[in-house]
Amino acid sequence: MTTDDDDARYLAQAVALSRSRMEAGHGGPFGAVIVRDGAVLAEGWNAVTSAKDPTAHAEVTAIRRACAAVDDFSLAGATLYSSCEPCPMCLSAIYWARIGRLVYANTRDQAAAIGFDDAFLYDEVPKPPLARSLPTRHLPTPEAEATFGAWAAKADKVSY
Repeated sequence: MTTDDDDARYLAQAVALSRSRMEAGHGGPFGAVIVRDGAVLAEGWNAVTSAKDPTAHAEVTAIRRACAAVDDFSLAGATLYSSCEPCPMCLSAIYWARIGRLVYANTRDQAAAIGFDDAFLYDEVPKPPLARSLPTRHLPTPEAEATFGAWAAKADKVSY
């Protein structure tokens, strides 16, 4: 069982990580720690600019490291501690990884106030594809549909 003291300790670890990696020039002021059963599975920090990877957000890098550490795509039962409320991409990754809890410090409004504004993404995602600002074309093909059919029929698939 996670206590308030545990939450405060691991969240402080994520916040300290956000500051130390920011000051070291790795990227923005974001850190994350993933914990399960009282053990830290992984840490992550923002490395967008240093890795030249727009997906290298703290939560995503922590999820990648934690999944590698446990040799599984599922982090069920884990808690992710983040120095800031996750952006839409990170929040989606948290759900995909089956993480059971999220604890964060700063809000998305606080992030927006220092130049990390995700409001556009929060507004775009719920729109139908053709209503989004990203030009999008749906071009179905028989081979794409056949590939989905092959997956549906695949006896040894690993569902996720």
